Amino acid sequence: MMMALTFHILFLAFMFGVVLSLGQSGSGPTNLSAMMARWFRRRRGFAISINSAAVSAGSLILVPFTMYLLEATNWRTAWVGLGLVALLALPTGLIFFRKSPSERGLNPDGDPGFIEENLTKSQEDNAGPLEVENWRDSFNSAPIWQMAAAYFVCGMTTSVMGVHFIPFAQSEGVSGELAALIFGVMMGMNMFGGMLAGYLSDRLGGTKNWLALGYFIRSIAYLSMLAIPAPAGLWIFAVFAGMSWVATPILTSSLTADIYGLRALATISGIAFMFHQFGGFASVLLAGLLFDLTGSYTIPFAIAGAMLIPASISAFSIQEKKYSVRYQANSLAFGGSGSG
Repeated sequence: MMMALTFHILFLAFMFGVVLSLGQSGSGPTNLSAMMARWFRRRRGFAISINSAAVSAGSLILVPFTMYLLEATNWRTAWVGLGLVALLALPTGLIFFRKSPSERGLNPDGDPGFIEENLTKSQEDNAGPLEVENWRDSFNSAPIWQMAAAYFVCGMTTSVMGVHFIPFAQSEGVSGELAALIFGVMMGMNMFGGMLAGYLSDRLGGTKNWLALGYFIRSIAYLSMLAIPAPAGLWIFAVFAGMSWVATPILTSSLTADIYGLRALATISGIAFMFHQFGGFASVLLAGLLFDLTGSYTIPFAIAGAMLIPASISAFSIQEKKYSVRYQANSLAFGGSGSG
């Protein structure tokens, strides 16, 4: 709501770049996914996907709602409205959030038997070869760098659309209302694509393969948007990009937990997500600068789309069967699932 008080560009930069970013870091995918990973093992990917689907559902509702507020009132009122909506989440988190199922006397996945602490010895016996106690140790292995590199591109290709999609659509002759509707539909596709990715990774295994496929599908989305005139190209982009938008963070979070364990998961995931934000910062700024220079989004969007190919290769090259706990012999942590 403080954004509504903006009176100078420096105030806007501080509120949006510092205060809002700090607030989002607490409720963002890093901490929530780390918490979900403790509550679920066999169904980890699907559980994280349900959480991410809720984020997409919020975007599906809030983006058109915000556009309505902007058209009906002004941008200050729109910020106040969004702030009031965010405040509603605070009591929910305080009442229901717990770090691990043991705090409620439960086991991961709702399994019967002894609570989590009594299973520690079995879990340690079936830990993955790269499971770490200290987050610094993860830097000595390849998967964290492979995921971080792909995550950098993920940030490039989602953040740039989060900021520049509607201006791009308007530059192509599409009204702001229709552009917001298309963006909202894309967020709706997030729900389906993310949950499907989580389900398939749990059911069939091969998380890194689904992750690579997600990046490849997004590259097709960018190609379609640039090659097919609006609004048809925008609708096609919404479908394909929406299918992969939150699927890649879901799969990255799940794969990080499977490879490096839970002890330092939040920090390791936070470091990987930092690369995501670096990519987002670079692409949002670059797109704006290139648009001012060329009068078009073609070059920055082409760069973002092209980067998705090496991101897909980076994800696919992860040696999941060698390092993930899902594939270790006699794994009790996952009940022997995910061996496909």
